[in-house]
Amino acid sequence: MRRIALVAIFLALALGSSGALAGPATLVEEMPDVEEIIDRVDRILRSDTSVSRMEMSIETPNWKRTLTMDMWTEGLDKTLIRVLDPPKDRGVATLRVHTEMWNFFPKINKVMKVPPSMMMSSWMGSDFTNDDLVKESSMLRDYDYRLVDDPDPDHYYVELIPKADTPIVWGKIIITARRSDYIPVREEFYDEDGTKMRIMELKEIRPMGGKVVPTVIELIPLNKKDRKTIIRYIEAEFDKELDKGIFTHRALKKRI
Repeated sequence: MRRIALVAIFLALALGSSGALAGPATLVEEMPDVEEIIDRVDRILRSDTSVSRMEMSIETPNWKRTLTMDMWTEGLDKTLIRVLDPPKDRGVATLRVHTEMWNFFPKINKVMKVPPSMMMSSWMGSDFTNDDLVKESSMLRDYDYRLVDDPDPDHYYVELIPKADTPIVWGKIIITARRSDYIPVREEFYDEDGTKMRIMELKEIRPMGGKVVPTVIELIPLNKKDRKTIIRYIEAEFDKELDKGIFTHRALKKRI
């Protein structure tokens, strides 16, 4: 299983074309901390712990669907997501603990483990995958990265390439981050042939829960016409002490 970016997200989370590396003539004081940019993407809307409520809207040429969800996270390794609305999906939940992931379906009262082969499958019919929503791969750990030289006065661009022997579907990711505070505003995902497959934009950056964060995440698949998925954070709290039993099967199966 891999951990790339809701929002997490939930959020889960949670990236122009690349040019040459910033040249040696660049002043040291002007160079950003690239690791900090990547770490901020990894931890966007998370911190040590997070509790959030969000809406996820799925838009297609033929239909539109909106879900309301609660999410709890601890670091980068634990996530619990529970659907509150619509009524037919109420109580459906997803739990990840380290490298393992499970879904609970209340209508059949059954917990099903998600195999690695299903990590790139759609989550709840959205354009986000199981992998996106539980954030299994860490960019700092699983990618080599470099700063891309660009004259844009407002943004930095960072290129990420998966490390050798790392089981990650993307051939490359380009992150766009604000120069002022390193907050990511865009991610572009490319396949192994260099074809851009999807764009994720992080919008409406504002204070929430004591932090300044993107409160809207919009994912647009480029291989599916007129589709997109939008996650809107309604509220969030960060670094809040969580119940020790929150990331367990008992909590996963909690009836609401």
